[in-house]
Amino acid sequence: MSSTPMEMDAQLPTATATATPIAAPPPSNIAKLAESLKLEHQFLRVPFEHYKKTIRYNHRTVEKEVSAVISGVPAAASDISREEAVRQLTSLVSRLQGLKRKLEEGSQTEQLQAQRCRARLEHLESAEVDNLPKWNSIRLKRILVDYMLRMSYYDTAVKLAESSNIQQDLVDIDVFLEAKKVIEALEKKEVAPALAWCADNKSRLKKTKSKFEFQLRLQEFIELVRTENSMQAISYARKYLAPWGATHMKELQRVMATLAFRSNTECSTYKVLFEERQWDYLVDQFKQEFYKLYGMTLEPLLHIYLQAGLCALKTPYCYKNACTNEDPLSQEGFRTLAMPLPFSKQHHSKLVCYISKELMDCDNPPLVLPNGYVYSTRALQEMAKQNNGKISCPRTGLVCEYKDVVKAFIS
Repeated sequence: MSSTPMEMDAQLPTATATATPIAAPPPSNIAKLAESLKLEHQFLRVPFEHYKKTIRYNHRTVEKEVSAVISGVPAAASDISREEAVRQLTSLVSRLQGLKRKLEEGSQTEQLQAQRCRARLEHLESAEVDNLPKWNSIRLKRILVDYMLRMSYYDTAVKLAESSNIQQDLVDIDVFLEAKKVIEALEKKEVAPALAWCADNKSRLKKTKSKFEFQLRLQEFIELVRTENSMQAISYARKYLAPWGATHMKELQRVMATLAFRSNTECSTYKVLFEERQWDYLVDQFKQEFYKLYGMTLEPLLHIYLQAGLCALKTPYCYKNACTNEDPLSQEGFRTLAMPLPFSKQHHSKLVCYISKELMDCDNPPLVLPNGYVYSTRALQEMAKQNNGKISCPRTGLVCEYKDVVKAFIS
C-alpha cells in the first residue's frame, strides 16, 4: 500500500530530537588554524604573480606580431610584381601561423598557471581541525623545499618534493629554476642573463625603483677598467651609464674616477669597487629583487617560523654558560637566528635547579641551603641518599645535613 508524502513524513521516527549533537571543535583550535593560514600569503601570491607575468608576455607577443603583419600589408599591396606580392603575402601568412602556435603554447601555459592557483586555494580550504596534523606535515615539507631552493640546493629540493608528492602544484620549483640561470651566470661573472631578466621585467622593476640594472651596468664598466680598456669603458659609459646620471650622479662620479685610479689602487674608496665580493653582492641583490617581484618573503619561510618559536623561548638566561643543552638557544645557530629578536615577556618567574636542570614548582619545591643557594627537593634528596644524609653545595663546596635545609615558597 502506497503512502502520500505527508503520510510518510508523519511515519518518520522523531530520532532527530534525541540524536547526540556533533561536538564542535574547541574554539582555541579554530583560532590557531585561522592564525596559521595568515602566514600563507606567499603560497598564493607566487603562482598568481607568475600567472600575471605569463599573460603579460603573451599579450606583448601578440601586439608585436600583429603590428608587424599590419605594417607589412601595405607593402604587399603596393605597385610590385605579382611574384613579389605573393612572396610577401606568403611571408605574412607564415608569420601569422607562427603567432598561432605561440598563442596555443601560451594558452596551455596560462591554463597550467591557473590550475596551480586553483590547486593551492583548494589545499588551503582543506585545512581543517580534524586533518591538521597531516596538513601541517605537508606545510613543513613545503617550507623545507622553499629553504632548499633559496639556498641553491635545487636537486635536493626536487627529490624532497617528488618523494612527498607535492612537486606539481604546491611548490615553486619552476620559478626558482628561472632564477637559477641568472644566479649561476653572475657567479661566473656574466651579466647578460641578468640584464635580459631586467629587460623582461622592466616595468615592474621601475615601479619598485630598483637599482639592480644600474648596478649591473656599473659592474660591467668596472670590468672594462680592470682589463685597461679605457676607450671601450668610456664608450660604454656614454651609452649605458649616462641615462642614469639624473638619479645616480654620485655613484657615477665615483665609478668614473676608477679610470684614473685603476684596479691596483690602494685608495680604499675605489679599491673596494674592484673586489671579488662585488659579484656576491650582485647575487644577493638579484635574489632580493626576484623575491619582491613574485611577492615572496625576503627571508626564508623556515627562518620566519623558527624565529616565531625562538621569540617565545629567548631569555637572558639562554646566553649564559649555565644554559641547559635541552634549550634550543644553547646552540650557536639558533642563537644567531634569534639575535635580532626581543626577549620574551615572562609574566611569572621560573626557577630551574642548577643540579638537575628541572623546574622547581609545587611538585618539586626549592630548598635553601645555609649559605643561601637554592636547589630542588628532588636533587637534594638524591644527593642526601647517596651521601648518608649529607649535602654538598656544588657552587661553594659547603657540606651540611639534609635536615638543615629550609623550604622556600614561590610567590
